[in-house]
Amino acid sequence: MTTVRAASGVNRRGHALGDPFHRVRLDSWVRLIAGTALWLGLLLVTYWWAAGGGLRDLAGWQSGLTSTGRLTGLVASDLLLVQVLLMARLPVLEGAFGQDRLARIHRIVGFTSFNLMLAHVVLITWGYAAGQVAATPRTFWQLTTGYPGMLLALGGTVALMLVVFTSIKAARRRIRYESWHLLHLYAYLGVGLALPHQLWTGQQFLTSTAATVYWWTLWAAAAAAVLVFRVGLPLWRSARHRVRVTSVVHEGDGTVSVYMTGRHLEELGAEAGQFFTWRFLGRKGWTRAHPYSLSAAPDARSLRISVKALGDDSAGLSRLRPGTPVLLEGPYGRLSPRARSRHKVAFIGAGVGITPLRALAEGLPYRRGEAVLLYRFHDQPLFVHELNALERERGLDVLYLPGRRRSTRSWLGDHVGTATDLTALRFWVPDLVERDLYVCGPEPWAAAVRETALAAGLPPEQFHLETFSW
Repeated sequence: MTTVRAASGVNRRGHALGDPFHRVRLDSWVRLIAGTALWLGLLLVTYWWAAGGGLRDLAGWQSGLTSTGRLTGLVASDLLLVQVLLMARLPVLEGAFGQDRLARIHRIVGFTSFNLMLAHVVLITWGYAAGQVAATPRTFWQLTTGYPGMLLALGGTVALMLVVFTSIKAARRRIRYESWHLLHLYAYLGVGLALPHQLWTGQQFLTSTAATVYWWTLWAAAAAAVLVFRVGLPLWRSARHRVRVTSVVHEGDGTVSVYMTGRHLEELGAEAGQFFTWRFLGRKGWTRAHPYSLSAAPDARSLRISVKALGDDSAGLSRLRPGTPVLLEGPYGRLSPRARSRHKVAFIGAGVGITPLRALAEGLPYRRGEAVLLYRFHDQPLFVHELNALERERGLDVLYLPGRRRSTRSWLGDHVGTATDLTALRFWVPDLVERDLYVCGPEPWAAAVRETALAAGLPPEQFHLETFSW
């Protein structure tokens, strides 16, 4: 039997729904402060480099190589620690940026820091070799074996190279998600091995008490963030809430819903549209965590995810038994009421991407006529009875868009007709600019939705995205 819980007048944190957009303003301040802190940190390490004679040393060839090598090393180290903080799942950053934006920043910062780190190795070695190319390999060996921490740094560099090379899109398409995720953990090993030599012997790290305090504090904060938010908090929450599987329901089209219960679930602070990373114990591959969105609005009694069998681990969820214990991390993601800035909302989902949107359609407060859902699917739509209930009880307008995607530049199915994407969207949602638009689906498809929505006049800050990319 399908039941739909109505949204209450006050959320679980006690904020009245009369002012549902206070977090949008708060998050904009967090993003501003975080961006400012990043640039101030880069300016600060550059100032210490200049104050230590970095600009003066540029006058000579040998000294210029060494000085430039020091600068690239400083900036690379700063960005590398920023990279760790981005991976640490800090709640304040998760809430303000969301996973898709954090992933983009993570990628840019990661490749930039890696390239600067390689430049640092080449330039500093070349400089110590008196600017002579022929002497550089011998000097590299002498530096590696003769300076404290250099062998560790070499090992860290190799680990980071492995992470970077497997993060290139062409490489990611050739390896399984489970393998990529395991390899990506080597980033922590790389950072842990690469930085100590600079903290022990780097000239720019030891020039002043302020510089020493800055670098040790930043390194300690990054390490503490990982230990607390990637290790300690998930273990504590898993032990505190004791989440267990209660049942597994086949939804059709290779998708199953996993129902779970636990203790004090209201303390998780989860919201409709968010996701957790899950480990189901007692089965093969339980050590690998997978991100799955909630497919029903969470409450104090239960959690539900709905997953399509796209790999070995996701296919294995259909064999879960009631009582299976669960380790969880989260909640994560900004595809939630947190991002909402308008009273009216629109949802566009494709395939199994309907799962967080179905939860949002249940969990968000709105009046009849204020919420519309466009649902593109190939063979069989999911949650038809639940969506019908939301139509009856909440006034959600649902439009089903069946068929294969009609082209790589279109997000519509081939059963829609000959209308362009822009014409169709304007016809179905003529007041789109007055709404927040929540989108979930494969990355290329979601990019086509974004292009059409912006062409229809939707302000970029009203577009909220969750993709299936990794």
